[in-house]
Amino acid sequence: MKRCKIIAIGDNVCDKYLSRGIMYPGGQCVNTCVYVKMNGAEAAYLGKYGNDDVADCVHNTLVKLGIDDSHCRMFEGENGFALVTLINSDRVFLGSNKGGIAKENSFNFTDEDFSYIKDFQLIYTNLNSYIENDLEKLKETGVPIAYDFSTRWTDEYLEKICPYVTIAILSCAHLDEKNREIEMRKAQENGVKIVLGTVGEDGSYVLYKNKFYYAEAVHADDVIDTMGAGDSYFSAFLCSLLETSEAGELIEEDNNKMETRLLTAMNQGAAFAAKVCSIEGAFGYGVPIVGKTEI
Repeated sequence: MKRCKIIAIGDNVCDKYLSRGIMYPGGQCVNTCVYVKMNGAEAAYLGKYGNDDVADCVHNTLVKLGIDDSHCRMFEGENGFALVTLINSDRVFLGSNKGGIAKENSFNFTDEDFSYIKDFQLIYTNLNSYIENDLEKLKETGVPIAYDFSTRWTDEYLEKICPYVTIAILSCAHLDEKNREIEMRKAQENGVKIVLGTVGEDGSYVLYKNKFYYAEAVHADDVIDTMGAGDSYFSAFLCSLLETSEAGELIEEDNNKMETRLLTAMNQGAAFAAKVCSIEGAFGYGVPIVGKTEI
């Protein structure tokens, strides 16, 4: 499959590294767009910008990278940002403004937006995007949804979100094996077809049709910054699944083909995540910090 188009709908921020005096464009949806592009696929971003220098930093970077953000909304007020520091090359979040204007303003999707979205093979979004109430309408486009639950899901949240989601990622490094399997099965029982559970340096697991698959992590030789490691894994995983399908579908009926595709995607995700750990910020493009450095 040559044509691979993914649209990320949701969050954008600048990560302000107080330890460096530099801020980097990011946010899980923006990261995903950039990583999809780095994997040779086409990406677009649909989100909410404030009208400050932080928003300009994100927008200008996407323009430089050739990522379409023409359907984004702009609102009066503060763009999302996060405060970050590094401890032994590991990024540590110190706080955020919870998305700034994003948490106060709805997407209010239009028919034009839905028509635009239908041209993509996959929608990516996450629990930081204030998009929960829009998932039903997004699913009605017929475009499958990939959703990142990070580490902050609950049983109630899974029950609410999973019926609209085709593929999900859960960050499970804080769970032992028994509880990781329990949580991944909960997502499956609530409607998710492919459940990806990452466990950091211990690798990753996929649950598909009640069967678990495992792939080892790829350890980076030169770790500069772990920002974006999970997003880069999921992005490469999704690109691989689309690219290895003759029809450009996430899921095929042939179980043997699916097993091969899933394992290939897991290994591609692990290898790409290791490469990203050698980049400052989520994907570089840092500029001097502007605006607030306190929450």
